[in-house]
Amino acid sequence: MAAHDLRNQTLAFAGILQALQLVQHSAHGRPCDLAAMQASLGSILVIDSDSVEAVYGSVGKLRAGLLLLKTQLVGKQGRPDPELARYLVTLLHLERKLSKRSDLLDRLRAGIERARSQMAHFDVVHDNVVAALADLYTQTVSTLQPRIMVGGQPQRLTDTTVANRIRALLLAAMRSAVLWRQCGGTRLGLLTRRGKMMREAQRLLGET
Repeated sequence: MAAHDLRNQTLAFAGILQALQLVQHSAHGRPCDLAAMQASLGSILVIDSDSVEAVYGSVGKLRAGLLLLKTQLVGKQGRPDPELARYLVTLLHLERKLSKRSDLLDRLRAGIERARSQMAHFDVVHDNVVAALADLYTQTVSTLQPRIMVGGQPQRLTDTTVANRIRALLLAAMRSAVLWRQCGGTRLGLLTRRGKMMREAQRLLGET
């Protein structure tokens, strides 16, 4: 596994975890880091990029995801979060299904282009942009089975603004999952190379 591939896979996997943690925090009413949310949602709108880190803006904008990676891959920082692990397993399963659906991929690209046009008027975390991304998730990823069942406070999950944010962040997690796969990431690799990924995450944290 080349060093460049390891770096890219680690960054993309951190992107998955960061978006999923923001989903979790939104659903449970925990504080959400605005910079992390901007990086995660912003990554959806970057269709073509010269580098993985440019998708998120910089390595520093994935700090939360890199820290979480060490925990979720069973490092010395603590035990994996079972809720996040459940979301992750379902997401990676859905990514493989999505990759075989050219109709949904075309719909995603068209929807992303529309959302990008809104960026001329609004920030990526603006309610209008988030709602558009949430609707795109509903029309594409959410049509696949099994759905990602998000747990949290019932009153938050039924709030339109919060529900839109959760769906938009799930789309961001899927975008990172697609990127991770494009960088050579596999579920088997998570088991056989997790030590290398954890060390790479630690090295990348030194850049933040």
